[in-house]
Amino acid sequence: MDIEAIKTNCEKIKAEIPDNVKIVIAAKTRSVDELKAALAAGMSIVGENYVQEAEEIKESLGRKSNSLKWHMIGHLQTNKVKLAVEIFDMIETLDSLKLAAEIDKRAKEVNKIMPVLVEVNSGEEDQKTGLRPEKVIEFIRDISLLQNIKLSGLMTMGPRFGDPENARDFFKKTKSLFDEISALKISNVQMKYLSMGMSNTYKIAIEEGSNMIRPGSIIFGQREQS
Repeated sequence: MDIEAIKTNCEKIKAEIPDNVKIVIAAKTRSVDELKAALAAGMSIVGENYVQEAEEIKESLGRKSNSLKWHMIGHLQTNKVKLAVEIFDMIETLDSLKLAAEIDKRAKEVNKIMPVLVEVNSGEEDQKTGLRPEKVIEFIRDISLLQNIKLSGLMTMGPRFGDPENARDFFKKTKSLFDEISALKISNVQMKYLSMGMSNTYKIAIEEGSNMIRPGSIIFGQREQS
């Protein structure tokens, strides 16, 4: 997709969503030039699936990368946590005590409080990462005791459907859980962000309470098949 088309797509999304909704651009496999076009259109949060790719993109952007926020939106392996804590401003895919402990440890080493979202497997799909909904509250109580991570909300992918409307019930389920946790007022837990919705589902997600969306292909076009 050409640079002007990317800018136009960014402007279109910004114009049609509420002001309180943050846009995390899903930058997986995108070129530096594509990313620069989105940034020129006012995008300021970059979502990356891979730690190494994020590191390379940040280096390519140079000082400009310092004015952006960087979110980890892919599955994070424990052996990548040390670098992830240095690179990212938020990890949206926390889904195990082992990973939480490692993030806490590595954040402490660099004197950082790491904002995290708990990933919810709202579709309860065996092949996907994330916690089953019934496990989330107990998990949050456990990680709330850690000193160098700060739980800031929930994230969900939801099952993939051709019809975006079919994702609605999974977003409803995650929003209900979000509200339930908020009402518990657990110490060291601030339910601020509900990250739901990608290119084909972000409108439905916003209707169901999302205040953070992760569009990719609707901005950049479909990825080329390798």
